[in-house]
Amino acid sequence: MKPGRQRLDKWLWFARFARTRTLAARLVEEGYVRVNGRRAEAAATAIAVGDVVTVAAAHTTALVRVLDLGERRGGAPEAQTLYAALDAPPG
Repeated sequence: MKPGRQRLDKWLWFARFARTRTLAARLVEEGYVRVNGRRAEAAATAIAVGDVVTVAAAHTTALVRVLDLGERRGGAPEAQTLYAALDAPPG
């Protein structure tokens, strides 16, 4: 993968949108994830800082901008530094 890019499934797992990397890959493959408004076709789709990711989970849809790619799966506070919510009310 090119520098400054990361696999989508790995980022979803690092950012805690999925419990396992396998589940993150399944979300992508089943069509529940969009990158910059386009449906992600493969778990290996490359993302970069600044991309907008939409995740349609079972009970909610998250619209976020990628702020960092991350290097490991940490706790929730660390995961929240990887993205900025675009669908949350300001304040």
